[in-house]
Amino acid sequence: MRGPATGDPNGGRAAAAARPATPPPACRRRVAAPWALSALCGLWALLPLLTLAPGSAASAELTGEQVKAMLSAASREAPPNLSDSNLAGLDLSGVDFKSGNLRGADLRDAKLAGANLQGAELQGANLSGANLEGAILDVAILRGANLKGANLRDVSAFGTVLAETDLSNADLGGARLVCNLDGANLEGANLAGAVMAADMRNQPMGLMRVSLRKARLRGANLEGANLSRGMLEFADFTKARLTGANLMRAEAAGADFSGADLAGANFRKTDVQNARFVGIVGRDKIIDLDTAENLGTAQFD
Repeated sequence: MRGPATGDPNGGRAAAAARPATPPPACRRRVAAPWALSALCGLWALLPLLTLAPGSAASAELTGEQVKAMLSAASREAPPNLSDSNLAGLDLSGVDFKSGNLRGADLRDAKLAGANLQGAELQGANLSGANLEGAILDVAILRGANLKGANLRDVSAFGTVLAETDLSNADLGGARLVCNLDGANLEGANLAGAVMAADMRNQPMGLMRVSLRKARLRGANLEGANLSRGMLEFADFTKARLTGANLMRAEAAGADFSGADLAGANFRKTDVQNARFVGIVGRDKIIDLDTAENLGTAQFD
């Protein structure tokens, strides 16, 4: 006879996984065969993963060791599914996520320094306060992710989708950001020394460069950043610090530099059509501003 309907499409597996499993007796006492004990206890440790709905780890509270075991068993041909998982605060430094699915995952304050997230799917994930210093984010998808206050120093983000992300007050100092940041919130972020220029030596798919169209960089620190040939149309650089930044040949039509510090910034051949330069600091120290394209349409004091 079939039991009463539960309304759970997984047949109660998710609810069972949420309850902590009791270790088998062999794991609580000595047994004659040590190898058998090791195998049995190893299976028990992975029980929360094995009892979940197929391909998902979202229904259980996972430990760092369980996540590492799951990733070890996965491959790039059969990537792991950690979508909607609670991984907050876990130490996963240096871990290879093998292009896994982390959509909607909770990675708040997680330790991900040096992690390999190349090709990973992180749409809508919460990485606020996470430490991603030196992580590899190449060709990963983080559209709409929350990276507020995250440490992204020296990350590699080549071909990465970071559009519409919240990167406010994040630290991206020295990062390689040849990626899509359209509509991203970078208010108060640190991008000092960030490399966002087109890599003229490596363009098999055409000119790859940063895109900051309609991005919000109000009050951001871009001192010494390289934005050469970047797409900056309608970006908001209000009160940002761009001292010594390289904007040579960038496309900055409609961008707002009001109140920004531009001392030593390079505007050689930059397209500034209808851009705003009201109340800027260091105008007399801007490099090659007179060579900027469509300079006559830009608004100055």
